[in-house]
Amino acid sequence: MLRLFLPGEYVKSIFHISPKKLKEQGIKGIITDLDNTLVEWDRPNATPQLIEWFKEVKENGMDITIVSNNNEKRVKDFSDPLDIKFIYKARKPMGKAFLKAIKGMNLKKEEVVVIGDQLLTDVLGGNRNGFQTILVVPVASTDGFFTRINRKIERRIMQSLKRKGMIQWEE
Repeated sequence: MLRLFLPGEYVKSIFHISPKKLKEQGIKGIITDLDNTLVEWDRPNATPQLIEWFKEVKENGMDITIVSNNNEKRVKDFSDPLDIKFIYKARKPMGKAFLKAIKGMNLKKEEVVVIGDQLLTDVLGGNRNGFQTILVVPVASTDGFFTRINRKIERRIMQSLKRKGMIQWEE
């Protein structure tokens, strides 16, 4: 059970993920969370650095879909100017939104990686549904109400993973 919370990889930020390396690993699509993964939860638009990263993803022939538990306005306002597909009110870690995303990209699970900042939504959802997963350090040190609750639970899960020797990275 604890393995479902274990990401395949752990990185400091989205910018530590090389689209070129993902492509070399056979990845053709990215499902990414929005809030505190790509930008701070209260930042309305992409940063210039993030826009460049998205450009690199597309230059490497990969598709990308933002899958967020947030509301339509938040996700649409962020995604539309970037011409990126999105799914809002995803109900992660449930699998329906992940499956909808790969169907929209016309890809197989093995060709897609799930990137996010939360164990309880992104990593658990990705792992439960057979995807590769990458956990990123949250962009902001503040969170919305429900995310704060999740973070407390996540700290306990991380401590259990460490005690059992399942974590292979340094924080």
